[in-house]
Amino acid sequence: MPVTVVPTSWGETPVTTNDSGAGRPVLLLHGGAGPISVARFAEMLVAEGDARVIVPIHPGFQGTPRPEGLTSVRGLGELYSELLNTLDLRRVTVIGNSVGGWIAAELAVRQNPRVERVVLADAGGLEVAGHPPADFFSLNLEQVTELSYRHPERFRIDPSRFTDAQRAAMAGNRAALKVYSGAGFTDPTLLGRLSAIRVPTLVVWGAADRIFPREHADAYARAIPGSRLVVIEDAGHLPQMETPEQLLGLVREFRGA
Repeated sequence: MPVTVVPTSWGETPVTTNDSGAGRPVLLLHGGAGPISVARFAEMLVAEGDARVIVPIHPGFQGTPRPEGLTSVRGLGELYSELLNTLDLRRVTVIGNSVGGWIAAELAVRQNPRVERVVLADAGGLEVAGHPPADFFSLNLEQVTELSYRHPERFRIDPSRFTDAQRAAMAGNRAALKVYSGAGFTDPTLLGRLSAIRVPTLVVWGAADRIFPREHADAYARAIPGSRLVVIEDAGHLPQMETPEQLLGLVREFRGA
């Protein structure tokens, strides 16, 4: 996969990407499960025939290097804003799930004119009184699965079957996620900054998401001017995996509007 060196406020940062397809660019941002959680959805977007889909690996995930100065989701928002500049991309649709949605929100707040639209799918980052996110780092894999899906039985994984390389990658992903998100998966300043977003924004939420409660979807939709909220009844925290065709239809309509 290609590596692009991106200039940032903390120094030059290498970003590994999967870049495929042709047409109007889509920046697709994965969550804590890593790029595998959006890989199939990226293929579906490319198959539509009118999208160049760029999937960056967040530095520190999948064994990629993370500079010492890159320690927050806000920093990742800066990184990917500069990536759009470095790649000279225009009319970009940014799609993010979970922590990737939080990064997408931070990117949109920066008002980079290269960003045309934003899709936030079960995005993290908000502090909503009385409705905290799940205490992710206290959960084992089985518990995360139970909280993440409407139909968790379809997505259970047996950790005893993992290879040593897979275990090492998961441990590295988890460590990077903890650095970026902090223990609480929230930024108390984010909600108040969302009014700076000026591009059309689609907020998509799985009704069965128990990682970030539905109240977080409502908070995002209220805070972002002119945004639209769609709840997918048969999905949980990862609609791109559980109901990919439905999410694809929403994205197709949104990009064509």
